[in-house]
Amino acid sequence: MRKELFAKTGNWYKGNLHSHTTNSDGRLTPAEAVKLYKSYGYHFLCLSEHDVFTDLRAQFDSREFILLPGVEASATLLGDSGATAKKTHHIHGILGTQSMQKAAGSHVFRHGERLTPPVYTGEWNGLEVAQRLSDSLREKGCFTTYNHPAWSRVETDEVVGLRNIWAVEIYNYGTVVECGEGYDSVFWEAMLRKGTHVCGFASDDNHNPGRFFDSLGGYVMVRSEELSHEAIVKHLLAGDYYFSAGPRIFQWGIEENRVFVECSDVARINFIAGGAVGRSETVLRHVDPLKGAYHELRGDETYVRVECVDDRGQTAWTNPLWLRD
Repeated sequence: MRKELFAKTGNWYKGNLHSHTTNSDGRLTPAEAVKLYKSYGYHFLCLSEHDVFTDLRAQFDSREFILLPGVEASATLLGDSGATAKKTHHIHGILGTQSMQKAAGSHVFRHGERLTPPVYTGEWNGLEVAQRLSDSLREKGCFTTYNHPAWSRVETDEVVGLRNIWAVEIYNYGTVVECGEGYDSVFWEAMLRKGTHVCGFASDDNHNPGRFFDSLGGYVMVRSEELSHEAIVKHLLAGDYYFSAGPRIFQWGIEENRVFVECSDVARINFIAGGAVGRSETVLRHVDPLKGAYHELRGDETYVRVECVDDRGQTAWTNPLWLRD
């Protein structure tokens, strides 16, 4: 029996969930950002300005392209001298479903609403600070992500214990091209091994400071019955999508006692499994490119997720398929 995890109906919609404009510290105006992403085949974009909620749907939404309102909230730990930042939390709030907005009531975010980022000196309880920041965004109708933890200089114990976080930013193209600190699967994997049901995503950052270009590098792909805020957000919250820096994933799931994946041409496919030592597996290209692979289950895995890596080292990721907690 074959169970496919992506729907066979609907369209694939491409989106970027982390992007800045001239409304905070980006180089592109909102109009320029929308034009750029539309011209490269994107269907949705979140303008996640630093500590200011942005909702420009009335200005830019169309049948072919929509904006997801959001904000990237921050908290910073300064050194004892107060001169430099030792650590920072960047937690992203994306406006949730209609029911989430209704539950927030009068507290739901409004366009242009500004946050006052907390600043600490010397020491902090990093996990407690991050949890408080995430909870404050959820109370205002958002679901939340933890962005680029490696770049932020935080330790795993300041992230892994977070509750009610929707996703961790596994690939941030901005910090990849800026300084090589944009890969964050270690944090994600630590959360999954604790049994935390949390998704991943890839994105850009889209600052474009001049010395590098950080647009169009990481994205999510959602197969949805329609392009609307409600439909896209529901698929995201359900983990019903894949994310990538290049390769495509067409389908994946379980067939008999094997996890399978079907993808564009790649050089290796990693099946990352939770559970006992030795449950993960890599399938390597020998001559012809890989277009898919199977992984035999032992029966004691807690979850399996898939990474498809091409000849250039670019990766596409699935979310975890939970087999047991």
